[in-house]
Amino acid sequence: MRRLAVALAPLVSLGAASDPLPVTYAQVVRVLPHDPGAYTEGLFIDRGVLFESTGEVGASSVRRVDLATGRVIEQVAIPKPYYGEGIAPWRDQILSLTWQNQRGFRWRRQGLAPIGMFRYRGEGWALTRMADVLVMSDGTADLRFVDPASFKEIRRLRVTANGAPVTNLNELEYVDGEILANIWLTDRIVRIDPRSGRVLGMIDVAALHDRAGNTDGNEVANGIAWDSARRRLYITGKRWPVMFEIAWPPRR
Repeated sequence: MRRLAVALAPLVSLGAASDPLPVTYAQVVRVLPHDPGAYTEGLFIDRGVLFESTGEVGASSVRRVDLATGRVIEQVAIPKPYYGEGIAPWRDQILSLTWQNQRGFRWRRQGLAPIGMFRYRGEGWALTRMADVLVMSDGTADLRFVDPASFKEIRRLRVTANGAPVTNLNELEYVDGEILANIWLTDRIVRIDPRSGRVLGMIDVAALHDRAGNTDGNEVANGIAWDSARRRLYITGKRWPVMFEIAWPPRR
């Protein structure tokens, strides 16, 4: 997410359990172009249209992207000093988080014009929509469920793997009754039960990272988009020159 180094405690709890979690390996269906300059923080497909948010102060944006070519069709800059983070759709709006400023932006879906702001406590990492609520990650092991109209918190959910909390939950996507989450600075996506918070399994995307060719330690997998109408799942990462459509549901 940010240009920092952290101790990845989740790797211990995910990989050293007495009851090993199911691991599947991402199977590539096709490879698509992606803007190699995009420091991807959020990704979603809504009504067949791909939207993406990018991070870093002075380079943060919300953009509409042509999925087939990777071309940016339109975009709006997130002004300094904000560091753009995750995004999610709601009605005719797109809501976007910022990292440490405890406020987010509302954008009109058509034309990406700014139409308002909202506030929250703590850090903002990622957003996804689950029915009529939004789900937010903040770098901890907790997911927040919020009302998209007011952005008031409805409840929190602790994410655990074999009883141990899983931190560094990053980019989120709601897919077929599960919440998928990139684990920051890893090549793992966890599959979370939104009722219990229990990790059901992991998707290993290390092979995709290798194919993308990115070697900087911060240019990790971070971007999950689900096209529910066509039942297609897309994965990319920070400054990856490609986006992958992968098979869903994952096969062991």
